[in-house]
Amino acid sequence: MTLALSHFNAAVIFAVFASVVFGITQRNVARDQIRYGLYCFVMFVGGVFVAGWLMWLLRH
Repeated sequence: MTLALSHFNAAVIFAVFASVVFGITQRNVARDQIRYGLYCFVMFVGGVFVAGWLMWLLRH
């Protein structure tokens, strides 16, 4: 069995796991952990889109 991920899929999976860790380790209250984890996830995925856009601009 082989797992073939695109760069985007790998980045989203990384964002999920990193956001969970950041949420748990950076905040004490459960509600704050969830909000911070979601915030980090949005920032990670947004960064992927911005980086992809910048690379596209450099290529063209």
